[in-house]
Amino acid sequence: MAKVIKHRLDVWKEQPLYWDLIAKMDKHLHESTVSMTLLDIIKIRVSQINKCAYCIDYHTQEALNNGETSRRIFALSAWQESPLFTSEERAVLQVAEEMTYIFNHGVSDQAYENLKSYFTDQEIAHIFISICHMNFLNRVGISTKTAAI
Repeated sequence: MAKVIKHRLDVWKEQPLYWDLIAKMDKHLHESTVSMTLLDIIKIRVSQINKCAYCIDYHTQEALNNGETSRRIFALSAWQESPLFTSEERAVLQVAEEMTYIFNHGVSDQAYENLKSYFTDQEIAHIFISICHMNFLNRVGISTKTAAI
């Protein structure tokens, strides 16, 4: 039997300025030269690691709407073993995991240098912010028990 989760608090309703700032950050990220595909896989993978059901559901649907394939989404949790991801995507996914698990050892020099071989410093800044942005949203969602619809 499914567990019923009671939503604790609508943070965005209580503090709408933060939602406005989140929306501005999202808009800026989407206007960057980082592809929508990369932004989508960051959102999904970080949400998988953090086990944020709402964000996994929401961003998976968003990625499908943006043209991502279900096959790649299904393989995302095993990206290291999957042939479906490019070397650039692997570099981003490695950094996304290391940043999300930052308490383990930080971001390794190897992961950072690998990222630098594919992206400009400006793009890396956008990638870092995107990863942090998703971790932030996951923590709000999980803490408030925002349920997947």
